[in-house]
Amino acid sequence: MTIWWKSWADFWAMGGHAYFVWMSYGALLAAIVVETILLRARRRRALDAIEEERDLEAEN
Repeated sequence: MTIWWKSWADFWAMGGHAYFVWMSYGALLAAIVVETILLRARRRRALDAIEEERDLEAEN
């Protein structure tokens, strides 16, 4: 395996493109976190709707 950077500082600097590289990773991470939160909320609403429908069917 070839190491492309001479030091960790060079790695973190990403050849002068660090701002764009790390911001894109940050944006991806934020999108994954938001999507996970939204999926959990949608699942909870769907399960609540199913439970409510079962309760209505049981009353009839």
